[in-house]
Amino acid sequence: MTETIAFKPPGSYTSASVPKHVVQQRFRTPKKNIPQTPIERNHFLHVIRNYVAEFNPVPPMPTDELKVHADRVIGMLRCDPIYRDYIGVLINNEMWREQIAAVPFERRLLLLPKCLRVEAKCPAPFDEFGLLCKQCGLCTIQDLQAEAEKLGYATLVAEGSAIVMSLIQTGKVEAIVGVSCLSVLERAFPYMEAAAIPGVAIPLLQDDCIDTTVDLDWVWDYIHLTSDDQTRRLDLGALRDEVDFWFSPVALDTIMGNAEGETERIARDWLMRAGKRWRPFLAVSTFQALRRDTGKPLPEDIKKAAVAVECFHKASLIHDDIEDNDALRYGEKTLHEEYGTAVALNVGDLLIGEGYRLLAACKASPEAKAEMVRVASEGHRELCRGQGAELCWARNPQTLTQHQVLDIFRKKTAPAFEVALRVGALYAGVEQHEEVEDVLHVYSEALGIAYQIRDDLSDLGDTGETNDIAGLRPSLLLAVAHEKAKDAKKELLASVWRRQLPAGVSVKDIEALYTEIGADLRAKTLLETYKEEAVRCLQDLESPNLKGLLRRVLGKIFNDVEIKGWCKEQEQMNGIRDGSRVGENAPYEAPRELDAVMAK
Repeated sequence: MTETIAFKPPGSYTSASVPKHVVQQRFRTPKKNIPQTPIERNHFLHVIRNYVAEFNPVPPMPTDELKVHADRVIGMLRCDPIYRDYIGVLINNEMWREQIAAVPFERRLLLLPKCLRVEAKCPAPFDEFGLLCKQCGLCTIQDLQAEAEKLGYATLVAEGSAIVMSLIQTGKVEAIVGVSCLSVLERAFPYMEAAAIPGVAIPLLQDDCIDTTVDLDWVWDYIHLTSDDQTRRLDLGALRDEVDFWFSPVALDTIMGNAEGETERIARDWLMRAGKRWRPFLAVSTFQALRRDTGKPLPEDIKKAAVAVECFHKASLIHDDIEDNDALRYGEKTLHEEYGTAVALNVGDLLIGEGYRLLAACKASPEAKAEMVRVASEGHRELCRGQGAELCWARNPQTLTQHQVLDIFRKKTAPAFEVALRVGALYAGVEQHEEVEDVLHVYSEALGIAYQIRDDLSDLGDTGETNDIAGLRPSLLLAVAHEKAKDAKKELLASVWRRQLPAGVSVKDIEALYTEIGADLRAKTLLETYKEEAVRCLQDLESPNLKGLLRRVLGKIFNDVEIKGWCKEQEQMNGIRDGSRVGENAPYEAPRELDAVMAK
């Protein structure tokens, strides 16, 4: 179900559709015995996953033995022992991970606690089995329950070890995916250990039994865990690091040939500059999911296709910076500021040519290469239409609705993601591409819009190189605020649209108005809505590999934080293997990277 609004804008736009809104999870501070931020919790899970892979502890495991492993991980993390129970739950989850993946969905139970609901407003009644969700849309229970049941799960919104035990004894449930607080998990654990039934439990972040929260990404991942997804063991972090290495000087010379002349040298230097490299990463990830020979090393030749995708993207950035008159990119001078507009334009054109040259040079089939060129050219056309709509608007700036802004986002950002995904699919094979191209189109649009909304939100409080108020560019926050404002505030925001910021009014004043009106909350809801739309479109995929990988990639993109220097994990593991006690009683020290994030 979508919300569609047609309009007659002052430019070349189409009608925009907004997917059905999803519930934005409320924010609450976690209990003290749980790591306080998603960054920390994801890092704990990463270290624990590596620990289990390295030492292969075997489930079911008594509580006392599990605590021994938890203490070892505490030593590796050098964290406060207050997290022991939490770490023990995560270790137990990872020990059972592969066994649960092998259990068919229809032999699994999803057990959710009633305290995830909004208690003061929840209309759902109870029966002897638990809460009967009314699908009111106030909380996340309905989405989790609906998705699990669609896969084949039995679901219950209840809690208590007695229910768990009675279900185990029926013999109809062979695995449990549960959400609960640590205290309930502690009581239920002996029952599951005695029955030797595979089970994972995602800990609630509070234990006061009312309006609780949970790491939803983890719940979604465990619900969809299946051995049919042969990419589930693929280390996306390692894959991204590998792709990033392809943009080092030696690697680029190997892939593209030696640079000849100053123009090529400038182009290579621009390719190597900072950036997330999401687009080549998406191309390689899609190839990995669809290739027939899953599990084999990446072919050297895929690097040409991946670098081609980045060439297209970096060329568009050069041209965008000129058109938007931006002086900074990645905290450095933009190319036209450094070398002049003429040189920058020429380098951008060269990179477009390099992209097509690399696609033509790769060893995909002739049919696949022809389709890659078609896909890339279509992407260029759509991107230019989006940028053109913004440039035409800038000649005579007027107010834009949020739907018009979202349409610009769709045209400007989604095409590059779609080109990357479809090039990766085509490298795997024309037949594979034909089976997934429609889904990749929908996924790319939702991903691109969500990505741009996140950029808008990240501008709040940032007066630097990309602030849309300072740069007077189309902004979702401004569009939402203008639509919701009244009287003098509406006129003030209209003047911002017209590029006529009144004297004495600062960027911070406008941002404060966004918050006062609630534009930031609306934007956050739209962000979650488009992320969920990207996930929902995957249900039409028949490839469990691609379905699982694209779901994980989405989490990777939107939960991305550079985490380096936290701990020398391999040294810690070696210390454990040698019998030493690493970091005993040492306080948990967050890395400098985390300190910087928290300071913001």
